[in-house]
Amino acid sequence: MFEDIKTVRRKDPAARNYLQIILFYPGVHAILLYRVSHFFYKLKIPLLPYFIMAFSRFFTGIEIHPGAKIGKRIFIDHGIGVVIGETAILGDDVVLYQGVTLGGTGKESGKRHPTLGNCVVVGAGAKILGSFTIGDNVNIGANSVVLKDVPDNSTVVGIPGRIVRMNGEKMKEQILNLDHMDFPDPVMEKFRLIEKEMHLVIKEFKKCRDRRASGECTGQEKTE
Repeated sequence: MFEDIKTVRRKDPAARNYLQIILFYPGVHAILLYRVSHFFYKLKIPLLPYFIMAFSRFFTGIEIHPGAKIGKRIFIDHGIGVVIGETAILGDDVVLYQGVTLGGTGKESGKRHPTLGNCVVVGAGAKILGSFTIGDNVNIGANSVVLKDVPDNSTVVGIPGRIVRMNGEKMKEQILNLDHMDFPDPVMEKFRLIEKEMHLVIKEFKKCRDRRASGECTGQEKTE
Protein backbone atom coordinates (compact mmCIF):
# COMPACT_ATOMS: atom_id res chain seq x y z
CA MET A 1 0.00 0.00 0.00
CA PHE A 2 2.86 2.40 0.75
CA GLU A 3 4.01 1.90 -2.85
CA ASP A 4 0.70 3.36 -4.03
CA ILE A 5 1.19 6.41 -1.80
CA LYS A 6 4.77 6.94 -2.99
CA THR A 7 3.57 6.67 -6.58
CA VAL A 8 1.13 9.53 -6.04
CA ARG A 9 3.86 11.63 -4.46
CA ARG A 10 6.15 10.99 -7.43
CA LYS A 11 3.62 11.58 -10.21
CA ASP A 12 1.36 14.33 -8.90
CA PRO A 13 3.02 17.76 -8.62
CA ALA A 14 0.08 18.93 -6.47
CA ALA A 15 0.98 16.43 -3.75
CA ARG A 16 3.01 18.36 -1.18
CA ASN A 17 3.59 15.60 1.37
CA TYR A 18 2.50 12.10 2.36
CA LEU A 19 0.07 13.32 5.02
CA GLN A 20 -1.83 15.32 2.41
CA ILE A 21 -2.04 12.24 0.19
CA ILE A 22 -3.28 9.99 2.98
CA LEU A 23 -5.91 12.46 4.17
CA PHE A 24 -7.24 14.00 0.98
CA TYR A 25 -6.70 11.72 -2.03
CA PRO A 26 -9.85 9.68 -2.81
CA GLY A 27 -7.92 7.46 -5.24
CA VAL A 28 -5.64 6.36 -2.42
CA HIS A 29 -8.62 5.73 -0.11
CA ALA A 30 -10.39 3.67 -2.79
CA ILE A 31 -7.33 1.52 -3.49
CA LEU A 32 -6.71 0.94 0.22
CA LEU A 33 -10.30 -0.21 0.75
CA TYR A 34 -10.17 -2.26 -2.45
CA ARG A 35 -7.11 -4.19 -1.27
CA VAL A 36 -8.87 -5.01 2.02
CA SER A 37 -12.07 -6.06 0.26
CA HIS A 38 -10.17 -8.10 -2.34
CA PHE A 39 -8.45 -10.01 0.48
CA PHE A 40 -11.83 -10.99 1.93
CA TYR A 41 -13.19 -11.69 -1.58
CA LYS A 42 -10.43 -14.25 -2.21
CA LEU A 43 -11.36 -15.90 1.09
CA LYS A 44 -14.93 -16.16 -0.28
CA ILE A 45 -16.37 -14.32 2.70
CA PRO A 46 -19.92 -13.29 1.68
CA LEU A 47 -21.21 -9.69 1.68
CA LEU A 48 -18.31 -8.10 3.58
CA PRO A 49 -16.19 -7.29 0.47
CA TYR A 50 -19.21 -5.69 -1.19
CA PHE A 51 -20.05 -3.71 1.93
CA ILE A 52 -16.51 -2.33 2.05
CA MET A 53 -16.59 -1.25 -1.59
CA ALA A 54 -20.08 0.24 -1.23
CA PHE A 55 -18.68 2.31 1.63
CA SER A 56 -15.73 3.28 -0.58
CA ARG A 57 -17.99 4.30 -3.47
CA PHE A 58 -20.13 6.45 -1.18
CA PHE A 59 -17.16 8.43 0.16
CA THR A 60 -14.84 8.53 -2.88
CA GLY A 61 -17.11 8.33 -5.94
CA ILE A 62 -14.92 5.49 -7.23
CA GLU A 63 -16.50 2.09 -7.88
CA ILE A 64 -14.19 -0.93 -7.87
CA HIS A 65 -15.54 -4.47 -7.80
CA PRO A 66 -13.79 -6.50 -5.08
CA GLY A 67 -13.15 -9.24 -7.64
CA ALA A 68 -11.03 -7.04 -9.91
CA LYS A 69 -7.29 -7.72 -10.01
CA ILE A 70 -5.15 -4.60 -9.63
CA GLY A 71 -1.36 -4.52 -9.71
CA LYS A 72 1.17 -2.41 -7.87
CA ARG A 73 1.62 1.35 -7.86
CA ILE A 74 -1.74 2.28 -9.38
CA PHE A 75 -2.56 5.98 -9.46
CA ILE A 76 -6.21 7.08 -9.71
CA ASP A 77 -6.01 10.85 -10.21
CA HIS A 78 -9.05 12.87 -9.03
CA GLY A 79 -11.01 9.65 -9.35
CA ILE A 80 -14.65 10.70 -9.38
CA GLY A 81 -16.67 8.46 -11.67
CA VAL A 82 -14.03 5.75 -12.15
CA VAL A 83 -15.58 2.28 -12.58
CA ILE A 84 -13.58 -0.97 -12.59
CA GLY A 85 -15.55 -4.14 -13.31
CA GLU A 86 -15.42 -7.55 -11.67
CA THR A 87 -13.16 -9.37 -14.15
CA ALA A 88 -10.94 -6.40 -15.03
CA ILE A 89 -7.19 -6.95 -14.65
CA LEU A 90 -4.75 -4.06 -14.25
CA GLY A 91 -0.98 -4.42 -14.41
CA ASP A 92 1.61 -2.40 -12.54
CA ASP A 93 2.12 1.38 -12.81
CA VAL A 94 -1.32 2.11 -14.30
CA VAL A 95 -2.72 5.66 -14.23
CA LEU A 96 -6.47 6.28 -14.42
CA TYR A 97 -8.03 9.73 -14.61
CA GLN A 98 -11.54 10.72 -13.57
CA GLY A 99 -14.50 9.22 -15.38
CA VAL A 100 -12.68 6.14 -16.70
CA THR A 101 -14.78 3.00 -17.18
CA LEU A 102 -13.33 -0.50 -17.46
CA GLY A 103 -16.58 -2.24 -18.24
CA GLY A 104 -18.29 -5.07 -20.07
CA THR A 105 -20.48 -4.99 -23.16
CA GLY A 106 -23.30 -7.37 -22.29
CA LYS A 107 -24.58 -10.12 -20.04
CA GLU A 108 -21.98 -12.71 -20.99
CA SER A 109 -20.48 -14.75 -18.19
CA GLY A 110 -16.80 -15.36 -17.44
CA LYS A 111 -14.12 -12.85 -18.41
CA ARG A 112 -16.01 -9.82 -19.70
CA HIS A 113 -13.88 -6.83 -18.73
CA PRO A 114 -10.59 -5.56 -20.19
CA THR A 115 -7.05 -6.46 -19.21
CA LEU A 116 -4.57 -3.59 -18.96
CA GLY A 117 -0.84 -4.21 -19.18
CA ASN A 118 1.90 -2.37 -17.32
CA CYS A 119 2.51 1.38 -17.62
CA VAL A 120 -0.87 2.22 -19.14
CA VAL A 121 -2.27 5.77 -18.93
CA VAL A 122 -6.04 6.14 -19.44
CA GLY A 123 -7.25 9.71 -19.98
CA ALA A 124 -10.28 11.35 -18.39
CA GLY A 125 -13.63 9.98 -19.48
CA ALA A 126 -12.21 7.12 -21.56
CA LYS A 127 -14.27 3.93 -21.85
CA ILE A 128 -12.66 0.55 -22.33
CA LEU A 129 -15.45 -1.95 -22.90
CA GLY A 130 -15.18 -5.70 -23.38
CA SER A 131 -12.86 -8.62 -22.76
CA PHE A 132 -9.63 -7.84 -24.61
CA THR A 133 -6.08 -6.74 -23.83
CA ILE A 134 -4.47 -3.33 -23.70
CA GLY A 135 -0.72 -3.82 -24.08
CA ASP A 136 2.15 -2.35 -22.08
CA ASN A 137 3.18 1.31 -22.41
CA VAL A 138 -0.12 2.41 -23.93
CA ASN A 139 -1.66 5.89 -23.78
CA ILE A 140 -5.43 6.16 -24.18
CA GLY A 141 -6.66 9.69 -24.89
CA ALA A 142 -9.42 11.45 -22.98
CA ASN A 143 -12.99 10.41 -23.91
CA SER A 144 -11.81 7.64 -26.22
CA VAL A 145 -13.95 4.51 -26.54
CA VAL A 146 -11.79 1.40 -26.94
CA LEU A 147 -13.47 -1.80 -28.12
CA LYS A 148 -10.62 -4.05 -29.28
CA ASP A 149 -7.05 -5.12 -28.52
CA VAL A 150 -4.31 -2.48 -28.45
CA PRO A 151 -0.66 -3.51 -29.07
CA ASP A 152 2.23 -2.46 -26.86
CA ASN A 153 3.74 1.03 -27.14
CA SER A 154 0.71 2.60 -28.79
CA THR A 155 -1.55 5.61 -28.43
CA VAL A 156 -5.31 5.35 -28.87
CA VAL A 157 -7.64 8.29 -29.52
CA GLY A 158 -11.17 8.86 -30.79
CA ILE A 159 -14.56 7.14 -30.90
CA PRO A 160 -14.20 4.31 -31.62
CA GLY A 161 -10.57 4.24 -30.52
CA ARG A 162 -7.98 4.40 -33.30
CA ILE A 163 -4.44 3.19 -32.79
CA VAL A 164 -1.56 5.56 -33.54
CA ARG A 165 1.90 4.07 -33.24
CA MET A 166 4.70 6.16 -31.82
CA ASN A 167 7.48 5.62 -34.38
CA GLY A 168 7.25 1.86 -33.77
CA GLU A 169 9.57 2.24 -30.79
CA LYS A 170 9.11 1.71 -27.10
CA MET A 171 8.35 5.02 -25.42
CA LYS A 172 10.77 5.79 -22.61
CA GLU A 173 9.28 6.75 -19.25
CA GLN A 174 5.86 6.37 -20.80
CA ILE A 175 4.08 6.38 -17.48
CA LEU A 176 5.29 9.92 -16.82
CA ASN A 177 3.76 11.19 -20.07
CA LEU A 178 0.47 12.48 -18.70
CA ASP A 179 0.04 15.34 -21.19
CA HIS A 180 -2.95 14.47 -23.38
CA MET A 181 -2.75 17.78 -25.25
CA ASP A 182 -0.14 16.37 -27.64
CA PHE A 183 -1.99 13.19 -28.58
CA PRO A 184 -2.53 12.88 -32.35
CA ASP A 185 -6.08 13.23 -33.67
CA PRO A 186 -6.68 10.94 -36.68
CA VAL A 187 -10.01 12.62 -37.49
CA MET A 188 -8.35 16.02 -37.80
CA GLU A 189 -5.59 14.44 -39.88
CA LYS A 190 -8.25 13.21 -42.33
CA PHE A 191 -9.77 16.69 -42.52
CA ARG A 192 -6.34 18.18 -43.21
CA LEU A 193 -5.78 15.69 -46.03
CA ILE A 194 -9.20 16.52 -47.53
CA GLU A 195 -8.44 20.24 -47.25
CA LYS A 196 -5.08 19.71 -48.97
CA GLU A 197 -6.75 17.78 -51.81
CA MET A 198 -9.37 20.52 -52.21
CA HIS A 199 -6.66 23.17 -52.53
CA LEU A 200 -4.95 21.11 -55.26
CA VAL A 201 -8.25 20.67 -57.16
CA ILE A 202 -9.01 24.39 -56.92
CA LYS A 203 -5.51 25.22 -58.11
CA GLU A 204 -5.84 22.93 -61.15
CA PHE A 205 -9.31 24.32 -61.90
CA LYS A 206 -8.00 27.90 -61.89
CA LYS A 207 -5.12 26.93 -64.18
CA CYS A 208 -7.48 25.30 -66.67
CA ARG A 209 -9.87 28.27 -66.49
CA ASP A 210 -7.05 30.68 -67.25
CA ARG A 211 -5.86 28.55 -70.16
CA ARG A 212 -9.39 28.32 -71.53
CA ALA A 213 -9.76 32.09 -71.29
CA SER A 214 -6.56 32.46 -73.29
CA GLY A 215 -7.68 29.83 -75.82
CA GLU A 216 -4.99 27.33 -74.85
CA CYS A 217 -7.26 24.72 -73.21
CA THR A 218 -7.77 21.65 -75.47
CA GLY A 219 -11.07 19.93 -76.05
CA GLN A 220 -9.95 17.04 -73.82
CA GLU A 221 -9.17 19.45 -70.99
CA LYS A 222 -12.57 21.10 -71.51
CA THR A 223 -14.25 17.69 -71.20
CA GLU A 224 -12.30 17.02 -68.01
